[in-house]
Amino acid sequence: MAKLRVKWVKSAIGYPKDQKATIRALGFRKLQHTVVHNDQPAVRGMIRKVSHLVQVEEIASESD
Repeated sequence: MAKLRVKWVKSAIGYPKDQKATIRALGFRKLQHTVVHNDQPAVRGMIRKVSHLVQVEEIASESD
């Protein structure tokens, strides 16, 4: 399964509460924090909601 590396690059100050909650739900703790998630529709939806605040990079899955 592919993975997504998501980095929080812009502050959520001045944006609606639901967007701030989405940032927290993605697992971010502070600005410039990077998290890795499985590429799933729910995660893609959260990323789309805060796409103006984050940077996304696809990570190729490892084949053993």
